This record gives sequence, structure tokens and C-alpha cells, in this order.
Amino acid sequence: MDEGSAFPPLPQAGGAGGGPVRKFRPRETLKAQRLRREATPSERILWRALSRRQLEGWKFSRQMPIGPYVADFLCREAKLVVELDGISHEARQDEDRRRDGYLRAQGYQTLRFANADVVSNLEGVLMAILAALNSGPPPTPPACGRGGA
Repeated sequence: MDEGSAFPPLPQAGGAGGGPVRKFRPRETLKAQRLRREATPSERILWRALSRRQLEGWKFSRQMPIGPYVADFLCREAKLVVELDGISHEARQDEDRRRDGYLRAQGYQTLRFANADVVSNLEGVLMAILAALNSGPPPTPPACGRGGA
């Protein structure tokens, strides 16, 4: 610091705090918004069942960007991604495996269902989602270190 200045010198270049500037990576927000507007019938059916915390209080979002991908449905709290696959996904199995691998590396579990399963067996799909949600790690104990009683 200069003797006459009460403030430290400003960083010359870089990001916040003078560190290196990180390369800007745009999120898939516009694509996610378009996908929400253009939802398939099976996506609309499942969304009606998952929205507004209707599935035992779990909060879901739809068409959410995660890195370079957009998840059909996402429960952030449980790090669970639910994907609905139509006929076109039969030809894209390698791409789906890469996507699932990326999501797994980010700590997400992915469940995949065929559109036809949602239409013909919504209750079974919801039961499978609940089983995945409830199989997560046990809840964190209270901060005081005491049990519930």
C-alpha cells in the first residue's frame, strides 16, 4: 500500500479476487424454455403428477440444464434425473449412455422410462421414482447432536 492511500491496490487483471478469468459457458436455458413449451403428451402427464410437490413432498423441476444437457425432470434435493424416452431414443443409445455417464459423474442418478410406460402405467412409474427417492442416504442428524425423542 502507498503511504498516502488507505486502500490496497486494485488487481490488474483476472476474475473476482484477482484470480484467473473462467471461460464463459452458456447454459442451455433457451433450449430448456423451448422444451417446456413443446412438451410431449407423456411429459405433460408426468409433470401433472410431479409438480407442486405432489409426490410425497419432493420438489421437481422440468427441462433443467445440467452442464451441456437438459434433464426432462430433476429433483435437486435427491440428485435424481427422470428421463422420458420416445421411439427416437432407440437409435440414440450411445448418446444416452454418454449423457448418463456425465450425470453420474456430477452425482446424479438417472431413471429412464418409455413414453408408453407413462401413458399406460403412470402409477408404476411414480412408484419407481418414489423408490429411487426414498433409497437415498439417511437424513442428516440435528445440529445439536441429539436424536428425535
